[in-house]
Amino acid sequence: MEWFIKTFREYPELAVFLTLSLGYYIGAIKYKSFTLGTVTSVLLVGVLVGQLDIEISSNVKSIFFLMFLFAIGYSVGPQFFGGLKKDGLPQVFFAAIVCVICLLCSYIGAKVMGYDAGLSAGMLSGSQTISAVIGVASDTINNLNISASEKKQMINEIPVAYAVTYVFGTAGSAWILASIGPKLLGGDLIKKAKELEVQLGGDAIGDDPAITSAYDRVLYNAYKISAQSYACNQTVAKIEAELAKRGRILYVERIRKGKEISYVTQDTVVEENDVIVLGGRREYMMNYVSPNETEVLDSELLNFPVEVLSVMIVSKEVQEKTLSELLGMDYMHGVIIRSLKRSGMDLSILPNTQLYKGDMVELVGHQQNVELAIKHIGYADRPTNATDMVFVGLGIVIGGLFGALTLRVGGVPLSLSTSGGALISGLVFGWLRGKHPTFGRIPEAAIWIMNNLGLNVFIAVVGITAGPHFVQGFKQAGWDLFIVGALATTVPLIAAVLLGRYVFKFHPIITLGCAAGARTTTAALGAIQDAVQSKTPALGYTVTYAVGNTLLIIWGVVIVLLMS
Repeated sequence: MEWFIKTFREYPELAVFLTLSLGYYIGAIKYKSFTLGTVTSVLLVGVLVGQLDIEISSNVKSIFFLMFLFAIGYSVGPQFFGGLKKDGLPQVFFAAIVCVICLLCSYIGAKVMGYDAGLSAGMLSGSQTISAVIGVASDTINNLNISASEKKQMINEIPVAYAVTYVFGTAGSAWILASIGPKLLGGDLIKKAKELEVQLGGDAIGDDPAITSAYDRVLYNAYKISAQSYACNQTVAKIEAELAKRGRILYVERIRKGKEISYVTQDTVVEENDVIVLGGRREYMMNYVSPNETEVLDSELLNFPVEVLSVMIVSKEVQEKTLSELLGMDYMHGVIIRSLKRSGMDLSILPNTQLYKGDMVELVGHQQNVELAIKHIGYADRPTNATDMVFVGLGIVIGGLFGALTLRVGGVPLSLSTSGGALISGLVFGWLRGKHPTFGRIPEAAIWIMNNLGLNVFIAVVGITAGPHFVQGFKQAGWDLFIVGALATTVPLIAAVLLGRYVFKFHPIITLGCAAGARTTTAALGAIQDAVQSKTPALGYTVTYAVGNTLLIIWGVVIVLLMS
């Protein structure tokens, strides 16, 4: 044991990786629907490892934290600035008001209890489940005109308060929005969610989750044409037009005439005993029934390459169109929309769902058709492992330099800090990437690393550094901090639901999504979707998440200044 302790002290990087490994393992453990989550688990493991009195340079956590904040800004930049347009402004204002309420509740609670800047920032971070506040607040405390010992004490208090308030901040948020929220909104929200799906062009049949999961798939089937078939002796163009009249958006892709297999054109004539390949989304293929065609298993005919490619919406001719309008364009012939993502969140594929700049649509079809569609839609996110590190490095440097600027007001130094600057830079650079997607690409896997590893290495170092003082701080904080934190979690969420209903008059389902987004609580969004048995709450989540994620992190600076 002495050898282990000595080795970890001599090579602290090993202690960090031990903390990450155990933290990720514990964070994945679930009891019923409850889980500590990765961040809290890494923090608590870090505290335990920190009892070995391991010293780690503060520069380590700073590097990873800047990487994390830049990635956060980059991910939500297009939606953040897109939300400032007319259609998104109500959700922007909603999120801004909710974030102000979050700050006020934390500030008032801290003032009443007589907390210092460290405990106040930690409570804000945990109760609002915004882990990045730990780093932003720490940077701001380091810039205060106080003694080094006071700075160290306050910074060590932040993870203590975070740990005490985070559990209810996560589990409580999900419970409040999924259980209390629907009662405050009134009515049968499952029914209202189905009605909203119908408004968006969906089909309100059945609540079986298996149907929902099948909804996002694409099928290609082979059919043998009989003399009585509507398709016999008809061109492909007429066949597809007839299918469209029946409400089936299906395409003829290939044909077998005897032993000869070929791709079709719009003028190809289908004759008796020909075998054709029909392709389309599962909901259309499932309902394709015709007594005069026989489905056959023709592996040779069905074995053809299709391109599956995610495309970022950039073109103005596509922005604010509905999915059905997009599918009606000539250049979309033979192209199937497999999935739609906004700010990384999956949205339901419903005909009247509107498309916005920065949305990612996954297209499936013959390569020639897909490539034609891409020219009109935007920029193809082609599979690659390469990250534009010139873009990333320059973005973090520019943001850090901007954040390092200090403005003195009445003798009080005001600064975003390098961390706040990195966040703002990420927003701007993410927006630039959306405007000009030919540069600045960061693959989804790289974003995951920057987000998750960046944050959790930072949290691991925070936990290890604060470890020796954590137990004493926890005893001093006591149950009072837990209760105040629970109130700081509860009040803004209830206010958000009431604001959405009575002031902004959002659809009840959208209100719940907006409330979860403004508080950046993905766990609550999942609970809401389970409660209403629909994915439609995600329509209110994306813009408010972009705004909430930005403002709540900046509040880490504000609350330290308010409490100093």
